Amino acid sequence: IGKENSSSMKEFILMGLSENQGVHKIHFVVFLLFYTLTVAGNLLIVLTVTSSWHLNSPMYFFLCHLSFVDICFSSVTAPKMISGFLVENNTISFAGCIGQLFGLHFFGCTEVFILTAMAYDRYAAICRPLRYPAFMSRRLCGRVLGVSWAGGFLHATLQTLPTALLPFCGPNKVAHYFCDVRPLLHLACADTRAEGLAAVANSGVISLDCFLILVTSYVVILLSLRGRTLAGWHKALSTCGSHIAAVILFLGPSTFVYIRPCGDLSEDRSVAVFYMLIAPMLNPFIYTLRNGKVRGAMRKLCRRKV
Repeated sequence: IGKENSSSMKEFILMGLSENQGVHKIHFVVFLLFYTLTVAGNLLIVLTVTSSWHLNSPMYFFLCHLSFVDICFSSVTAPKMISGFLVENNTISFAGCIGQLFGLHFFGCTEVFILTAMAYDRYAAICRPLRYPAFMSRRLCGRVLGVSWAGGFLHATLQTLPTALLPFCGPNKVAHYFCDVRPLLHLACADTRAEGLAAVANSGVISLDCFLILVTSYVVILLSLRGRTLAGWHKALSTCGSHIAAVILFLGPSTFVYIRPCGDLSEDRSVAVFYMLIAPMLNPFIYTLRNGKVRGAMRKLCRRKV
């Protein structure tokens, strides 16, 4: 079946973010700027954390890997989308489409798991401060990170393999600006109801479950702050506020896209911009504006480079 796919469907045409040709040049400039800020900002976070011995706590360990995943996640789709604004037909090969699908879910799911690990780190730091070093040892952090990458790989494989084995023999216009499961299922020459339900059960349940776990963890943190001083509240919330904002920007839109039944794909295109490009672009600003240690380490890094 895989050989028939590659011979009958050589390439797909990505419809893009908008079918209005008049706004493509504006989209090109805007999204090129967004992508440049995403790569530059997250790369600066990675270099700052890895070069500063002050930023050696588990929170910054996970932040460094989150920024690296953000770069990879955006790079899976953004360059192809941006270049597509300059051509009439933005084509992608069958192998490239399947590779984009795998990378999208691999890095996206890994990011979800890292965000969940960061929430547990904040819970341990605030609610169990005396036992925090034992809860979040370097070995445990390494294992959690390894499980996050392995979980992302397993999720991506379960999403990609069934889709790649479907027969594609009809229309080749993907109603999206990147290859994802739902748009590709619309093009398959077969009954794809089972694959559609499996995709919702896989991506949707992971997104929703992790979102609920994150919300529950912060409810527990807020309840544990009862009776503390105003300074204690401010310190705890200042460390959690950045993470809550990042979670809402990333998991909110992605949960909406993957948990709902198949519907209008134009809505998916609009919402996907938030978790594909906006959230990764804003993460460096979110985590640095309220964190004096990171800002100070960035200034030292820039002075050394200059």
